[in-house]
Amino acid sequence: MSRRWEGYVYLLAFGLCVPASNWLIGNVGTVCVPDGPCMIPVAPGLMAPSAVITVGLALVLRDLVQRRLGKWWSVGAILAGAVLSAAVAPPALVLASATAFLVSELADFAVYTPLARRGLVLAVFASSIVGLVVDSVIFLSLAFGNLDFLLGQVVGKAWMVVLALPLMRWIEMRDRRAGVQPA
Repeated sequence: MSRRWEGYVYLLAFGLCVPASNWLIGNVGTVCVPDGPCMIPVAPGLMAPSAVITVGLALVLRDLVQRRLGKWWSVGAILAGAVLSAAVAPPALVLASATAFLVSELADFAVYTPLARRGLVLAVFASSIVGLVVDSVIFLSLAFGNLDFLLGQVVGKAWMVVLALPLMRWIEMRDRRAGVQPA
């Protein structure tokens, strides 16, 4: 598969994370709070809304879109994702969902872009950590007016980032062997 087509696959997966997140939060969890999110355990004694799985993954995928397709594709994906997030979010969460998505992905972009040439693993890790904290703080503040689930959200999203790092290392090494530079 060419690097460009690989980028389109990442773009599609990134886009699918938005509706998947909205579906997960209302349908999948070990505990579903009435009129609230479905929760999953992310550490002993620590719960988070189930969407942390796909939100953490989306941050990594956005970085891969940028690596394969370039900055403008990445910015376009962020803007389209924010619109999609507003379109598929439950009515009570539209503002929180779209705003958190837009601002956190732009924060991820701002950190990833200058670090990308220094190494994919470093860039993905640093930018995703910034993005997931920004996403969690904005979403919780706007949706619930408090940060009660902050630690759980950060830990849950961080798990997805950490689990993706071996793949990032493999992509980085494969690109290096092929002489491919980040877009």
